Parts: sequence; C-alpha cells; structure tokens
Amino acid sequence: MIPLRDDIPSRTFPGVTIAIIIANVLAFVNELRMGDGLEDFLHQYALVPIRYTDSSVGTHFSLFEQALPFLTSMFLHGGWIHLIGNMWVLWIFGDNVEDRLGHRRYVGLYLLGGFAAGALHVFTNAGSEVPTLGASGAVAAVMGSYFRFYPHARVETVIPPLFFGPVFELPAVLFLGWWALLQFFNGSLSLAAPHDAAGVAWWAHVGGFLFGMIVSLFASREAPRKRRYEQREAAW
Repeated sequence: MIPLRDDIPSRTFPGVTIAIIIANVLAFVNELRMGDGLEDFLHQYALVPIRYTDSSVGTHFSLFEQALPFLTSMFLHGGWIHLIGNMWVLWIFGDNVEDRLGHRRYVGLYLLGGFAAGALHVFTNAGSEVPTLGASGAVAAVMGSYFRFYPHARVETVIPPLFFGPVFELPAVLFLGWWALLQFFNGSLSLAAPHDAAGVAWWAHVGGFLFGMIVSLFASREAPRKRRYEQREAAW
C-alpha cells in the first residue's frame, strides 16, 4: 500500500521535515556525481555490518570512522525510487509528528531512531558485507511516533500497481500497524537468508518503528484544543 495523504493538518511550518528532505536530495545528487568512486564511498559511509561484528575488519577503522556511518547512511540512497519513496512517506507523516514534538525533539527522534534502526540491522545481519543505506529506518521512527500520536487519523492509500485508483481510506492504526507487521514478518524470513544477500533492511524498519513508538509514550501531551481530529477520536 502506498500512502497518498492523511487528514490531519499541521498547525506549524514543517521546517525540519523540509530540511531533511533537501539534505537527502542533495546527498543523492552528490552520489550521482561520483561515478566510479561511488562504490568505495558507500563502503566508507554506508553501514556495513561486518565492520562492527568482525574484529579483524573493525580494527582497520577508528572509533569515529565506525560511528559516522550510523549517521551518514541515513542520507544515502540506492536510486531515485528509493529516495522518493522514503521522502514521500516522511512528508506525509513527518509534518504532524514535528508539529506534536516541536522542532528540536523531532530532530532527536529522527536521528536517534535512525541510530536504533542501524543498530538492530547490524545485530540481525552480523556477517553481512553489503553496504546498507537509506533513510527508511529514521522514517520508520517517525511512522512509529505517528502511530502513537494519531492512531485514529485517516490515511488515503492506493495498492500497486493501481496507482490511479481505487483509493482506500484507512485508519492510521490499521495502515501503520499492517506495515509494521509486514516488516517483522519479512525480517523473520530474512534471518534464514545468506548474510551477503542484498535486499531490504527489514529489521532496520522494525527497530526504527519500535523506537519511535516507545519514546513517544513518554512525550508530554499537548493541552486539549477544539480540533476536528480530537473530536473524532473521542467518538471513535
């Protein structure tokens, strides 16, 4: 399912969400310019699990060089579709989470969620030499937070390959909950696959989503306001 929009208007300008999208686009444009040097660049700045689980490999990198990919990998992508997919989902769900948490806490959620996603990916793919890249783990943290804050929001979706309809309107708790279950199911299946097999970082998605959902349990609630969403939530 591909989300098209939600029905929760943002009260504030989503400056951080827009800045993250711009940063990802600029980073991808930089990748396109690298040509033959891209492979070496990705092995340096994407997340390669074996660097952290095999001491004979890890000794070739300093502590800073080992820590940096947990950040830089969040801003690298494997293609236009990869980039657009992640940024589209971030745009749909990120503005409301930024609105709810405020700009600074939202930055913390995004970055720390990406770190948590990367850590779980390394743990579940310990022997992999495949560079892992993409914002999906951090975006999953935003989705987990949205799941916590706006479970009764409505999300318009389409089902591929029917991109032009029909459009289905689903409660966010159903849309995001189903997405999270699919990540866990596919992640469980991936544990039986060879570590060097390229594919989707399912466990990064699971880790990011759980991080966003759990930390949002401790976020202070806003004062009640007369909003269409809150009125519907009370009657749901």
